[in-house]
Amino acid sequence: MEFSIAPLKSLSTLRTDCLVVFVQQSAEGCGLGDAQAVDSIVAQARQDGDFSGALGSAHLRSRPQGLAARRLLLVGLGAAPTDARAWGKAAAAACAALKGRVAARVHVACADAQLALVDATVRAFGDFAYVYTATRKPDPEPACRVQSVQVLVPSRQAAAAKTRLERAGAVQAGVDLCRNLANLPGNHCTPTHLGKVAQDLARRHGLKVDVLGRADIERERMGALLAVAQGSQQAPRFIVLRYEGGPKRQAPHVLVGKGVTFDSGGISLKPGAEMDEMKFDMSGAASVLGAFEAVARLRPAINLVGLIPATENLPSGTAVKPGDVVTSRSGQTIEILNTDAEGRLILCDALNYAERFKPASVVDVATLTGACVIALGHVNSGLFSPDDALAEALLEAGRQAHDPCWRMPLGDEYAEGLRSRFADVANIAGRAAGSVTAACFLQRFAQEYRWAHLDIAGTAWKSGADKGATGRPVPLLVHYLLAQQPSGAPARS
Repeated sequence: MEFSIAPLKSLSTLRTDCLVVFVQQSAEGCGLGDAQAVDSIVAQARQDGDFSGALGSAHLRSRPQGLAARRLLLVGLGAAPTDARAWGKAAAAACAALKGRVAARVHVACADAQLALVDATVRAFGDFAYVYTATRKPDPEPACRVQSVQVLVPSRQAAAAKTRLERAGAVQAGVDLCRNLANLPGNHCTPTHLGKVAQDLARRHGLKVDVLGRADIERERMGALLAVAQGSQQAPRFIVLRYEGGPKRQAPHVLVGKGVTFDSGGISLKPGAEMDEMKFDMSGAASVLGAFEAVARLRPAINLVGLIPATENLPSGTAVKPGDVVTSRSGQTIEILNTDAEGRLILCDALNYAERFKPASVVDVATLTGACVIALGHVNSGLFSPDDALAEALLEAGRQAHDPCWRMPLGDEYAEGLRSRFADVANIAGRAAGSVTAACFLQRFAQEYRWAHLDIAGTAWKSGADKGATGRPVPLLVHYLLAQQPSGAPARS
């Protein structure tokens, strides 16, 4: 889908398949220049009870009188929207109203439009247009028939809106890459495939990449990653991506993504129902690759490293067993009490590997625990960090990106459950506070730098009729990284 910005001029003469006008609940009209015809339709729709202006309400008129547009779509903003969530809901309502309709060209307008409208429009229409086709034919009658969307803004805002559009488009490209990868079935998206995707990304954008095979991983003494991988015939990979947009002396930020390309639970086998969805257990890795796609397009003045430990977790005669003790890259021994707690095992070696970069911050991203879904549902990703400033930076990025997270506790009291009589640490504690104790396990391996953990088990994937990847938390990660540019660096957001 093509997105663009244009100065707001005459609406009455604008030729388009659909003119979308956002209207505040308390406004008598749309407040857009010469749009008397639109104001008249707004007043009439309110009088007839067809349009309230409440957030997410919509009213569609075909061949509206006084306008050159084929359709006019009124969308309610409620009270003056102040956050990305409200703009996102309104933009999503516009897409819902256009579902299945032949409207190739769409124009979007709003009086005193905030730049958040640009973000919301790209996000909503980008999600509306997304169709998974890697292993299936596209539907003959697609829900979205929109080909181009132009956001109309006052001339004084045109330059800022174009910059905002550039950022929003890059984020959406990252979201789409993330969704495509997480939606791929496990026999297609193997650890080897993730390595090839990283190499392709590096070629397209001039990044540096290393894809470590089993022998390299053994040389790095990543015993925890190798333990998870030993039950699968698919060879593991450890991917290192580097974007260098800042001075060489500038400490990089590091993203670590869990890349379990299929998780059966191993010997601690999961129930069969919905096990097919465990192909999305590499959504953390997909998020990191998606964030790199966006960052490479925007070229911020930062240095960035991506680390992806990738493997399958399968049961076999060679698989790791409950009670086995393995040695992680850090030298700490781990008693594996449950082989379905494998994500933390592959991440702990990656977190230790991150020390070599002397990073400014490290954020790991993982579909780590079902307990986080129970705690936070599918709205907020779980955020764990002992660093208040880093946690607040990620929370604010989530608010700005309409990709929220919620800070969860950490502490020695929670970590007590990880004690083992046979190793330095166990890989699970009891059922209580399972997402917290998992984060406490990771914290043991992230002592040398500023660290945060995002548990995206509830937000990376939708089940049910709309089953599929969401692309989260790519928007959060990109907003966080753009905000890390040094003072005085060229602003791209």
